[in-house]
Amino acid sequence: MNIETWWPKVTADSREWLLDHASEPVEPSVRADILSVTAVADGSTWDGSGSEEGEFELTDRTVDWIEAVANGETPIF
Repeated sequence: MNIETWWPKVTADSREWLLDHASEPVEPSVRADILSVTAVADGSTWDGSGSEEGEFELTDRTVDWIEAVANGETPIF
């Protein structure tokens, strides 16, 4: 599931956190929120991946999308 689909389904708190921290590893509570709306147990299809440190990170495409939203732009990807 891509970000365009799950973005409006996560909580406002999760969206705010993502807007403020898009390029950082995803906070566990935000990851849980995303997984709750995508129903993907490992997160592999929601534009994220595990890092070597065991943290969960967003793909470059997803970070670019979030940064466009944060800048008041219309994300087109």
